[in-house]
Amino acid sequence: MIFDKETRVVEFVRRPNRFQGYVIIDGKEELVHVPNTGRCREILIPGCNVLIRTENGANRKTRFSLIGGYKNGKLINIDSQAPNKIVEEALINKKIKGLESYTTICREKTFGNSRFDFKLTNDSGKEYYLEVKGVTLEENGHSMFPDAPTDRGRKHLLELIEVKNSGKGAGVIFLIQMDNISTFKPNDKMDKAFADALRFAKGNGVDVFAYECSLGENFIELTKPVEVLVSI
Repeated sequence: MIFDKETRVVEFVRRPNRFQGYVIIDGKEELVHVPNTGRCREILIPGCNVLIRTENGANRKTRFSLIGGYKNGKLINIDSQAPNKIVEEALINKKIKGLESYTTICREKTFGNSRFDFKLTNDSGKEYYLEVKGVTLEENGHSMFPDAPTDRGRKHLLELIEVKNSGKGAGVIFLIQMDNISTFKPNDKMDKAFADALRFAKGNGVDVFAYECSLGENFIELTKPVEVLVSI
């Protein structure tokens, strides 16, 4: 995915709440939008370099969105709207192993009372529901999710089990928004309920994918699978 808006690297100052941040632009402190509800505490550190994107919405209160940060020289994308776009592009280009046969890709589709990020259908009419989770937390090349408690995420996993029990395909993909990652695992310390639900979902036949990305200051794309450490 190539960014169609201008980006630039600036200095991060502080984040007073989930959706607001302050950075230094052309020598002056300015408010920017942070499109991520996670904590990102290990990324958004005062004085670090961050990536901002120019916005042009008529009703916006800020000129820029903060979409990434450099952690020990590693660029990490934190734009929560990016993962679904990246995964859709990867599905179209047959980059996700095990899902290559699905030719119809629909966004935001419901199953029962649940809404999932993707509904896939192959030429034989088989349906597959896929949920996407963006990952920004890593330690020494090992990634984890979530970086903040997510009851909504836990419910998604349990709902995917219902999909699987109906005879349809079901999976969750953890899109790691950085490169050079060795493994992925659920973050038991942050949200054990989510971690337990992921193990339960995998034990009930829900597919668990993890992929890292190649990225720069004007692009990001899904590249290769990462080992998933989810013991049942």
